[in-house]
Amino acid sequence: MQSKRTTFPNKVLPYLLVAPQLIITFVFFLWPAAQAIKSSFEREDPFGMRTSFVWFQNYQRLFADPNYLNSFQVTLIFAVSVTALSMGLSLLMAVAVNRLIRSGRVYTTLLVWPYAVAPVVAGILWWFIFNPSIGILAYALRQMGIDWNHRVDGTDAMILVVIAAAWKQISYNFLFFVAGLQSIPQSLNEAAAIDGAGPFKRFWTIVFPLLSPTTFFLLIININYAMFDTFGIIDATTQGGPSQATNILVYKVYADGFLGLNIGSSSAQSVILMVIVLALVFVQFRFVERRVAY
Repeated sequence: MQSKRTTFPNKVLPYLLVAPQLIITFVFFLWPAAQAIKSSFEREDPFGMRTSFVWFQNYQRLFADPNYLNSFQVTLIFAVSVTALSMGLSLLMAVAVNRLIRSGRVYTTLLVWPYAVAPVVAGILWWFIFNPSIGILAYALRQMGIDWNHRVDGTDAMILVVIAAAWKQISYNFLFFVAGLQSIPQSLNEAAAIDGAGPFKRFWTIVFPLLSPTTFFLLIININYAMFDTFGIIDATTQGGPSQATNILVYKVYADGFLGLNIGSSSAQSVILMVIVLALVFVQFRFVERRVAY
């Protein structure tokens, strides 16, 4: 039996081929992570003139800070809401588009456009739509007797950032769900329909289980997106307010480090956030993936 293993006559060539990727990984990922871990054990004055080693004092102060503990709760609510809303709506749209024949490509193109919008632009767009003074949706809500004002109401502010973040991510999820639906053999649905299964039963017993690899992948992507890539949306809409109501962990890192000039505390928060994300990915691959049918 012929071996399929690739062999290089020059032993140095494989290392040269992977060297660019290794260098990029080291410069942009490993080195900054190592510097963040180092800074989390230090206390530095705002001008960077003096640094002292304080061991775990930065971590101890964080877990004794009510504002930081509140950021955990805010991040949990925000991440779960964005993930559920974006994935639920995108799956619904993907199923609807998959049933179309002639105009399916037109709808797909229209639904993909929001993904090209920058997070900051998406945040500003929804900020204008829900602006208490000039926003069209804020005006419509007032006509229905709802006094909308995300500037002073924490619940309104959370709803605003969740809608903006989910709207930005729907297009990404939609593409993968459409691809997953189109890869499912139509003969399975037809056989179930012949056996008398209705549309909802066919979806939950045949289609959705076969979409589990796509759903599992998007679950990981959306949680990471909500925890990391929504900084621009938060900064453009609420800036963590009002009263810390939308101050998620990644924005608090920026607020304490760049605005408050507390580098040690900001670095400690970055390390904790990195550990949380690694733990989530481990749990998802270790336990959730077992229920995925490939």
